[in-house]
Amino acid sequence: MNVVVVESPAKAKTINKYLGKDYTVLASYGHIRDLPSKDGSVKPDEDFAMDYQNDSKSAKHIKAIADALKDADNLYLATDPDREGEAIAWHVMKVMEEKKKLKTAKVSRVVFNEITKRAVLDGIANPRELDMNLVNAQQARRALDYLVGFTLSPVLWRKLPGAKSAGRVQSVALRLICERELEINAFVPEEYWSIDADFLTASKDKITARLTYLDNNKLDKFSLPNAESANAAAEKVRAGAFSVAEVTQKPAKRNPSPPFTTSTLQQEASRKLGFGAKRTMMVAQKLYEGFDIDGETQGLITYMRTDGVSLADEAIESARTVIAKEYGSEFVPDKPREYKNKSKNAQEAHEAVRPTDLSRTPAIAAKYLDQEHARLYELIWKRTIASQMESARLERTTIDFSDGKGQTLRATGSVVRFAGFLKLYEEGRDDTAADDDGKRLPAIEKGATVDTDIVREDQHFTEPAPRYSEASLVKKLEELGIGRPSTYASIISVLQDRDYVRIDQKRFIPEDKGQLVTAFLSSFFTRYVEYDFTAQLEEKLDDVSDAKIDWKQVLRDFWFDFNLSVEGTSELRVTDVLEELNRVLGPYVFPETEEGKDPRACPKCEDGRLSLKTGRFGAFIGCSNYPECRLTRQLGDDTSGADDDTNEGPKEIGLDPATGLMITLRKGPYGPYLQLGEPEPKKKPKRVSIPKDVPLDSVDFELAVQLMALPREVGLHPESGTMISAGLGRYGPYVECDKKYGRLTNSMEVLTVGMNRAVELLAAAKPSSGRGRAAPPLRVVGPHPADEADINVKDGRYGAYVTHGGINATIPKGSDPLTITLEEAVKLLADRAEKSGKKPKLAKKASAPKKKAAAKKKPAAKKSVADAK
Repeated sequence: MNVVVVESPAKAKTINKYLGKDYTVLASYGHIRDLPSKDGSVKPDEDFAMDYQNDSKSAKHIKAIADALKDADNLYLATDPDREGEAIAWHVMKVMEEKKKLKTAKVSRVVFNEITKRAVLDGIANPRELDMNLVNAQQARRALDYLVGFTLSPVLWRKLPGAKSAGRVQSVALRLICERELEINAFVPEEYWSIDADFLTASKDKITARLTYLDNNKLDKFSLPNAESANAAAEKVRAGAFSVAEVTQKPAKRNPSPPFTTSTLQQEASRKLGFGAKRTMMVAQKLYEGFDIDGETQGLITYMRTDGVSLADEAIESARTVIAKEYGSEFVPDKPREYKNKSKNAQEAHEAVRPTDLSRTPAIAAKYLDQEHARLYELIWKRTIASQMESARLERTTIDFSDGKGQTLRATGSVVRFAGFLKLYEEGRDDTAADDDGKRLPAIEKGATVDTDIVREDQHFTEPAPRYSEASLVKKLEELGIGRPSTYASIISVLQDRDYVRIDQKRFIPEDKGQLVTAFLSSFFTRYVEYDFTAQLEEKLDDVSDAKIDWKQVLRDFWFDFNLSVEGTSELRVTDVLEELNRVLGPYVFPETEEGKDPRACPKCEDGRLSLKTGRFGAFIGCSNYPECRLTRQLGDDTSGADDDTNEGPKEIGLDPATGLMITLRKGPYGPYLQLGEPEPKKKPKRVSIPKDVPLDSVDFELAVQLMALPREVGLHPESGTMISAGLGRYGPYVECDKKYGRLTNSMEVLTVGMNRAVELLAAAKPSSGRGRAAPPLRVVGPHPADEADINVKDGRYGAYVTHGGINATIPKGSDPLTITLEEAVKLLADRAEKSGKKPKLAKKASAPKKKAAAKKKPAAKKSVADAK
């Protein structure tokens, strides 16, 4: 008997079909053990001993593997072919050794780059030993990330209230985003002008050219700095008689891009499909694990975590056959194209991401895939095929027009003479990429005269570098050598989960707390957020996996200096931190005003100065004359602020018809709100927060009066005769009757909801107190591996969540509750159980009655509690 261990149940099911009855294929469901999330799991004083702990959710999987090994001759560890997969295989082996389950079974490592029958059988036939260099590289990375997180995060909590945590690589990625934002804020646009003219040829073709020489002087970008100089130049062009001074035609060639690596796949999927890095990897994972095609589960792409750009010989031959068949022999180059691997670590230089069967065109694959997976498969297929196609042949043309008096205008363009790979695929462009390939110029000869049709004077302003998109951030991280492609998706997710950044129009914008954390780390832990230092550390990890350096030595070198830096902040006072943050972030927090006023002058008192301060909820802006002046405002709010007692600069909306009091619009620490009247002794005025889904500029007098009047009476319930009311609560808009609440879909509906809609919502609601009848789940995800009981998706006060065995785990923002996978749900529940310290209540087993009887020993329990006290 042979036991094969893979990572996911989908792979296990597929591989089991390939291997037959002599093999038992089981899934480890990822890591079966890891470092516990508590201080002391890595021990620098004991030469970095690491206390691994079996994951509670893996108990069932560990038992299944152990049971299968009782009579096994071989244990094949067939986890993913990368460092992480090597480490998972090692952990499985170590746990089985501890359980003494390997007395008879020989342990072998099996690697295959694709889940196809040929690849799996070939892998089983050619096993190898575990590569401890790869395992140790993964252990070193895990230890480094752990040490930084558990050492640096407490420093943040003490010195910078409101900050959540810091990470070794995530903090450097955050620095990129924050520095770009500071560059944008500090950027001063510079004006410049250009002169374009439309020339008409004898055959009435129009050619647009730009002024390049004025009075025989070559123009650069800022040679025409204002309207006056542009007008003067334009008049000279209008007055001139132009002819063709020079026509230059040069052949050019464009070669295709190499097939996808993990990084380039993430970038291109972002540009062309609008997929985030996390979404790309999830979709690619499913394509790798396989779909049911003609009654057999088949992997559609090779392993998607790779730095390699090479293709297997059989894949190249297959691509050339497909090109000849689909596009013609003229699109097949004389020799196969070879691409050099950029990875410095040959042991991890896997094949590029490609379809497992290139004859399976996107049209064929689409019959078995949903739209999301079909789109990514098509992208991968086209990129792979295009990488082996003939080059595109272009003709670049330049035409110079001269008036013979020192004015020259130039037109440029290209003509595609042979499309080559462009017939199938062209790589997406970055924000700054220019493209003249599609600009076709008419044939014209030197000396030909032209008529000047229209001369345009165009004003321009320089622009700062754009904010990072997911594609450009991944590209920058790869260029700097920070992190590894397989980690980029998690890096981006962590930054969003910590509320350090947000995405607006597919661009990263740092939140204020992200700017604060970056400024703090850059000021007091400069070395550890430097790009070069982080990249060099990644190279050392590569050297570990390549057996060039001992992994413990990497940890020793890092920890000695890092620990000294942390200890050096022990005497650092919060006031020192604030002083430094005010210096670093001054231009960002207090930008110069157009009126030339002092941006730090307090708008409420005469002589106060505004500066950054900290409170239990994080940093804010306050006046130096506190407590006499109680002005506060949120970071990023450059208007007025408010605290619980006063407000600065309220906007008057109008007099409330019911009370005659003034309604004002104000901004407080938790966002904008409406206030009725002013504070009175021992009486606070009525306040209503502006819901987040209501645009601030839409709050006029009519809407303000309606919001101030909430809750509103909808009418008497037709059955109970009790009044139904609609209002805005802590958890959003609602309708209420007899302590039953129904949730409305948006805040504006609270003003318009009618009787029929309210009764319908209340009928589906449960009472606010007592157990009541639980609402049905939104979706059943599937059976939990621990007890086969269903994992359900439900809708709660704080959004959608998954639940099982009394454990509720919130589904992260950006994840679709209706498409969350079983593996994702299991991980969310396990993480939640670990954080809360609770154990899930598993489905009852035969021993359940005994456990209940034991649980009824109340006196013993009380004694235990009393003793503990």
